[in-house]
Amino acid sequence: MQTILGASGQIGRELAVHLKRGFTGDIRLVSRNPKKVNETDQLHRANLLDAGDTLRAVEGSDIVYLTAGLPMDTRLWVEQWPVIMKNVIDACAAHGARLVFFDNTYMYPRTAAPQTESTPFEPVGRKAVV
Repeated sequence: MQTILGASGQIGRELAVHLKRGFTGDIRLVSRNPKKVNETDQLHRANLLDAGDTLRAVEGSDIVYLTAGLPMDTRLWVEQWPVIMKNVIDACAAHGARLVFFDNTYMYPRTAAPQTESTPFEPVGRKAVV
């Protein structure tokens, strides 16, 4: 089972298409209001701010993709993102699932230079620090 947390967003939907096309039909889509992308998708309603919901959403998963996002509100990022991350990491650890995290680039320098694994963190602003 491959599970996409935050499956209702653009990245989650595209990931579901590509997983089905090239890897597996055993896909669980998780969000507050999940909708099928592929005919064989399993739907699971969950709020990632709730540890129990997150634990149940990840159960039975081999690989979990975290593609969830938050509105462009720094206060929400500061308050909610650490909770979501903790819940997802704890749920993956509890069920022995591998976690793939689609991160943002807020913490990197604001330049035109290509970003690589060795690009240093240079966060600007509270959201970038989170």
